[in-house]
Amino acid sequence: MSVEVGSVVRVPVGGRRLRGFVVELGERDDARLRAISALSGRSPVFDERLLTSIRWAAAHYVAPLSVILERAVPPNVPPAAPKRLGSLGAEPGLRGGPLVGEGIRALAGSSDVVWRHGGDLRKIVEGGDSAVVVVPTQVEADAVAGHLLDILGDRLAVVHGAMDAKAVTAAWRLAAHRPTILVSTPRTAFWRVHRLRLAVVLEDGRRAMKDRQTPTVHVRDVLLERSRREGFGFVAVGPVPTPEVTAAAGAVRMLGRRAWPHVEVVDRRSDPPGSGLLGTVARQAIAAVVKDGGEVFVYAHRHGYAAATRCVRCRTIRKCPACGSRPDPGTDCSRCGAELGGCSECGFDRFDPLGAGVGRIVEEVRRLVPREIVGVAPEASQVAVGTERDLVALAPRRLAVMVDLDGLVLGTNYRAAEEALRIAARLAGSVSRRGRLIVQTGLPDHPVVAALQSGDPRLFLDPELATRAQLGYPPAGQLMVIETRGGPAPSTVDAELAGLTRDELVMGPATARSGTRWLVQAAELGRFKAGIRPLVQGWRDAGAAVRIDADPIDL
Repeated sequence: MSVEVGSVVRVPVGGRRLRGFVVELGERDDARLRAISALSGRSPVFDERLLTSIRWAAAHYVAPLSVILERAVPPNVPPAAPKRLGSLGAEPGLRGGPLVGEGIRALAGSSDVVWRHGGDLRKIVEGGDSAVVVVPTQVEADAVAGHLLDILGDRLAVVHGAMDAKAVTAAWRLAAHRPTILVSTPRTAFWRVHRLRLAVVLEDGRRAMKDRQTPTVHVRDVLLERSRREGFGFVAVGPVPTPEVTAAAGAVRMLGRRAWPHVEVVDRRSDPPGSGLLGTVARQAIAAVVKDGGEVFVYAHRHGYAAATRCVRCRTIRKCPACGSRPDPGTDCSRCGAELGGCSECGFDRFDPLGAGVGRIVEEVRRLVPREIVGVAPEASQVAVGTERDLVALAPRRLAVMVDLDGLVLGTNYRAAEEALRIAARLAGSVSRRGRLIVQTGLPDHPVVAALQSGDPRLFLDPELATRAQLGYPPAGQLMVIETRGGPAPSTVDAELAGLTRDELVMGPATARSGTRWLVQAAELGRFKAGIRPLVQGWRDAGAAVRIDADPIDL
């Protein structure tokens, strides 16, 4: 039997033959080692360089090495290399573009740069190398692949969640052994790719790019680390690059004068109290577009977001007096627990909501135009009301309206403003070429609004990076959330965490719907993560459900 690092094998354990991975070759007299009974497949699934990245991920996400190794394996037995591929055919006359280059780069602009400059990807496979293009959803994977098919032919491999095991294994086989452009959702972050030269990540800040359950892998961070360790280029493309990529790249390169189309910002501070969810400008625009036969999309916050509110007397946006976040309904701040009280400017205790859920917005729009043409996205309606999840498959519309930007900007997590800008920029990209996006706000001087109007995310990213550096938030520092449910008492877990702490700041315990939570912050958490491993295993052995969230999106 001939094995090498990366081979998938079968090992007898307790009467069963379990799958294992060869991570080291050498002579060793160790009674704990079991004999290999069989070799699964004819292809190793990783090499020494990829293994170093996998070990990093296991440490970073406080996950067993075997769990991360499983993500490098195709669903079926790893097959041998495919037969020789066909010719690429005639050069389609595509020019090179911004995808060519070395190192880590952040490009601000529309994601269609990937297929508008598909000649860059063709040149990579013509040179005998490969590239990976990672997108957030199946819809986007199919769209990107559809644009690249004529350019790349059978050098194109596609992977997403709707494919069966046989199709995914066939894509792995091509990507692992031949010059290939692999277009995929985040599931291929740990795949072995033949002579990988470039990784392209589209809109890395989208929530779909990070796993919610342990291990909370973020495809951006994995491919960034792999690029450093394995020596390939990394490019993040999207209207709003994340602060993490911006810091790693050193600068953001604009792909045009604007990263998204023009946005019309409407200051709602002048609207009288009780004027409703839609201001005068938005109401008039919706009525005019509908009268002309055009289509409208009205954006509402996704579930879980409360609306921003303003004081009825002085029209100041309501914020928590202690932490500055948008208050949820109630008398105390859901983020810091401070008493909210009345308006911070005049003390008045009555507030108007500036946003609402989809259902309430639908009812308000139906008072402006005929009821039968208004529906909830993705239902086919002339006027559709929907959330962020509906933007993926939304056809270009003449008019889009964001009812309440402030409810996003003042959210209760430190990424709220970044996420608000990203969603608004995506919404701007959803309107037709001569279309119009109206954004309603009571915070016209906020950096998000300045960036939104200019079409330049750097106007937000530069001050945001400075603020995060002051607070020690990523990318200037590291955060980790620990959640337990059941098992040892929170006081026991709290004491064990305190015994592990040196320079780290441990905040908690706090009670959440999912259990008891602690937030850990430090400039670098490597030592703490290594120390917490046996603690996590002990809690699980005692019956606890434990979730470790490295680099949390929500706090």
